[in-house]
Amino acid sequence: MASRPHIVALIVAAGSGSRVGGTIPKQFCKVKGHPMLRHSYAVFTHKPEIEDIFVVVGAKQDDLARAALDGLPPPVLVTGGATRLESVRNGLDEIAKSGGADYVLIHDAARPFLSNMVIDDLLDALLIAPGAVPALPVVDSIARGADILTESVERENLWRIQTPQAFHFQAIYEAHRNWGVDDSTDDARMMMAAGGEVRIVKGDEALSKITFANDMTEKEMGLSIRCGTGFDVHRLVTGEQLWLCGVLIPYDKGLSGHSDADVAMHALTDAMLGALALGDIGDHFPPSDPQWKGASSDRFLAHAMKLARDMGFELANADITIICEAPKIGPHRLAMRARIAEIIDTEIDRISVKATTTEMLGFTGRGEGIAAQAIATFEKMNR
Repeated sequence: MASRPHIVALIVAAGSGSRVGGTIPKQFCKVKGHPMLRHSYAVFTHKPEIEDIFVVVGAKQDDLARAALDGLPPPVLVTGGATRLESVRNGLDEIAKSGGADYVLIHDAARPFLSNMVIDDLLDALLIAPGAVPALPVVDSIARGADILTESVERENLWRIQTPQAFHFQAIYEAHRNWGVDDSTDDARMMMAAGGEVRIVKGDEALSKITFANDMTEKEMGLSIRCGTGFDVHRLVTGEQLWLCGVLIPYDKGLSGHSDADVAMHALTDAMLGALALGDIGDHFPPSDPQWKGASSDRFLAHAMKLARDMGFELANADITIICEAPKIGPHRLAMRARIAEIIDTEIDRISVKATTTEMLGFTGRGEGIAAQAIATFEKMNR
């Protein structure tokens, strides 16, 4: 049986981060609650294939690095050089002194949000080539020029290269040692210059590099997700209209309640208010208040949506389940989805309406009432 390859990671965290500003280098600044360096380091530590992690830091940055990685398996710290080229070379030298490796993944600490999938794809690519990089296709139009555009560039086969870049260790080590004085910041370029093939694997938008102060703000704030659930029950009685999701349903009974008793819309309203941590429908529309007697429940739902938008949130999706033996919900589902979307001014494909029964068990099974549950998810990009 062949032994598994010896794989090491090399994280470059020796820069000054001057373009970000602040009192400490950016790789030690907090992003999403943790020092930037800690994010990718933690991912590497949880990959059993990776046996050692070397971290290249600037002179007199050892204490900052140890504090950033406190509680994780201790790193092998390497003092970097004046440039990225020198820092990577110092790291490769240290790996060689420790006995070398079969594969090495060279990663920039300024790309904190590393996924397991990218690592797995890179290691798979090393089975057929001495080098591999994650990359994303260029989607914007490309042109050359100074103050005036002079030439358009065909973007087909143009890529945005990311890290980690993965290599057969000996191949990249020799490529580094044979490189000239050009201060390259891309290890794949050295591999190609040495005649080694570099494969492309799918990159990740989350791997974008943090370079400027506004990058720090965007990564720190990021996408905010809120999710809430709602549940409601109303009795079925004769002499009332049956409203579900804002649609009048032909039936010999209707739901009893202080408002129009639209049980599905009430459940969704509660889910939305819950996602926003703003209480429940009774807090905003007390049943003891006579102004809400017979009121259309679309007012409740529209109010919850306005509160969400006032807080900067937009509905990602809503999922409603109506629980009853009768009437049949299927013929009305599309109209229900369209009405909900209209009330909260959103796309219909964000709204789901489903129905189920309780197999004739309980009050819904006996036709005494209808229940509904809902989940609402909001998203907000804090910029």
